[in-house]
Amino acid sequence: MLNKLSESNYYLSNQNDKERPTLGLVCGDKYSLVIDGGNSVQHANDFLREIEKLDVPPIKYLVITHAHWDHFLGMNEYKATIIVNSLTNEIMNNWRSYSYDDHSLEEYKNAKKMSSLCVDIIKNEIPDRDSFQLNYPDIIFEESLQLDLGNKVCILERIRSTHTEDSTVVYIPDERTIFLGDSVYGTTTNSLFHFKQSQLLPMIEDIQKYDALHFILGHESICDLDEMDTYWKDLITTSKAVKSTSLERALESFEIDNKRKPIGDELFFLEAFVNDQILKSQL
Repeated sequence: MLNKLSESNYYLSNQNDKERPTLGLVCGDKYSLVIDGGNSVQHANDFLREIEKLDVPPIKYLVITHAHWDHFLGMNEYKATIIVNSLTNEIMNNWRSYSYDDHSLEEYKNAKKMSSLCVDIIKNEIPDRDSFQLNYPDIIFEESLQLDLGNKVCILERIRSTHTEDSTVVYIPDERTIFLGDSVYGTTTNSLFHFKQSQLLPMIEDIQKYDALHFILGHESICDLDEMDTYWKDLITTSKAVKSTSLERALESFEIDNKRKPIGDELFFLEAFVNDQILKSQL
C-alpha cells in the first residue's frame, strides 16, 4: 500500500527484512517520476501494481539515488527514462557486466562482489536470470538536473554524503519534500560500519540548504524537520568527541563536553566514527 504525502507525492515504505528500500513517486500534470527502482523485479512490480491503483499521469522518469543494488536491480520494469549521476553510472557499469545464472552468482558471492542476501534475493525475485541485464541510463548528469513534470518541478542534485560518493537527492520545492535515498546513513568498509566523518558537515550543509519539511529516507521512510534536526545534532555531537581510534577516549570526551554519558543512538554513532578513524589509520 502506498503512503500518500499529498495529491502529488507518494512512497512505498521500506521493508528491512527483505532489504527493500523506500520507493518514491512524484506526479505532475503531465508525467510522473519514480525515485529508485527497487531491489528486484518483484519489488518493482509490487510498486507498479500499487501505482496502477492511482489516477496519476504515466511514469516518464526514473532516478536512481545511488549505485547500491537494492536501489536499482528492479529498474528495467518501469519502461521509463532512467536518470543517474555520472559516478552512479560508472559504478553500475560493473553490474551490467555481470551474469546472473546460479554459477556466476555463487562466484560473485565467494569473491565478495555480492552479499549472500543480495544473491538470495536475485535468485528468488528476478525471473529469466540467464538473460537478465541492466538497462543503460538515458540521462547522465554531473552535479544537478531540473525536471518539470507539468506544474511540478523536481530538483535532482548529487550531494556530499556519509554513505556514498554518488548520492543523489530529489527535492520538490512546492511540496517542501526531499527524497534522501541512503545519503544520511553510514556505510560498511572492510566489515566495519562507519560514518565518513569528513563528509558529515558538508552533507548537512548540502541538505539544509533546501527548505524541506518532509524527509523521505531509504530505510526509515519519513521524518519531519524536528526528527532530522535531532539526527543532525546527535551526529555532530558524537563526531566532535571522536579524534582518534580509541572508543574509550571518545566516550571520555563526550562525557566532558556534554556532562553525561551517551544514550541511545549516541553510542552507536560514537563507535561508527571511531571505526572511520580506524579505517583512515589503515590507509
